[in-house]
Amino acid sequence: MTSTFSQQRLTYLGSLSAELSERGLASRMVGGDDPVLWVWHPDSLRQTIVFATPAKGGWFFLWSPDGQEKVGDFRRVADSLEHMLRDSGQPPAPPRGAPADSG
Repeated sequence: MTSTFSQQRLTYLGSLSAELSERGLASRMVGGDDPVLWVWHPDSLRQTIVFATPAKGGWFFLWSPDGQEKVGDFRRVADSLEHMLRDSGQPPAPPRGAPADSG
């Protein structure tokens, strides 16, 4: 039987997952009874794990590196994740077998 706590977490992560898919990001719930959301950008292949956790001020989403947003504004969280995974400030790794840029 799922606890209220676990059900809230699933609801929040599910809502975030729906927002992410509208932006072309892929995600999958992993972790069994204590799920987290594995999120990746299909073009850059960058990825992160998003946690939903209760805190003194309410529920928060946490992700690395240094991502934190209060649960509720799913669009804002999805925008932050999309930006981070698309543009991390580093060029994406070249495809396997591609020559490295020497310039």
